[in-house]
Amino acid sequence: MSKKIVIAIDGFSSCGKSTLAKALAAKLEYVFIDTGAMYRAIALYFLRNNISFNDEQEIKEALNKINLRFQYNSVSEKSDMILNGENVETFIREMHVSSKVSEVAAIAAVRDFAVAQQQAMGIEKGIVMDGRDIGTVVFPNAELKIFVTADPTVRVNRRLLELQATNPSITLQEVAENLQHRDLIDSTREHSPLKQAEDALVLDNTHIDRATQFEIALNWAKERIVLS
Repeated sequence: MSKKIVIAIDGFSSCGKSTLAKALAAKLEYVFIDTGAMYRAIALYFLRNNISFNDEQEIKEALNKINLRFQYNSVSEKSDMILNGENVETFIREMHVSSKVSEVAAIAAVRDFAVAQQQAMGIEKGIVMDGRDIGTVVFPNAELKIFVTADPTVRVNRRLLELQATNPSITLQEVAENLQHRDLIDSTREHSPLKQAEDALVLDNTHIDRATQFEIALNWAKERIVLS
């Protein structure tokens, strides 16, 4: 039986990180951890309860009331985000959450809270995790680190198509402004900013399809599993 490894996938929004991570996890029979969903769930809780993003005490008290877990959905064949016993998978994808999630994720206490849970999930390895700081902060010793990137215009168009499925009235400008805003916050935040790990393998999927991207990443994974 092959030794299991940790696969850390980082990159900007709408680069296809989660799609790639889910596919790799399914093929390798690993556990997929959607860190973005975790931060979205925290953002949703903050918005619902009017938690100030600048009040450290209020944030600390709110985090103590948050319980996050993933639950497999047999219909979608994916894992849904469960926030305090409620399935919030649909709510965390709405634009009002998307517009605030990077701000919430930039809060040091929030990142410490989420990272501790993510690291606990990876103790036994055999996981694929995607996010912004997986290879640099959460799992700096991951056997495979992949940094996914794509041209900004391509990313905006991909995100627009994704959102139009549930929100037909969404505009290209709204999506572009949202991604620009998130990119800026993700890259410049003081605590665990998005950056490429020195030993990460770069995967630019601007001009390749999902199948090609998957084959490249899968070959990298197989090489690291053999070497581990």
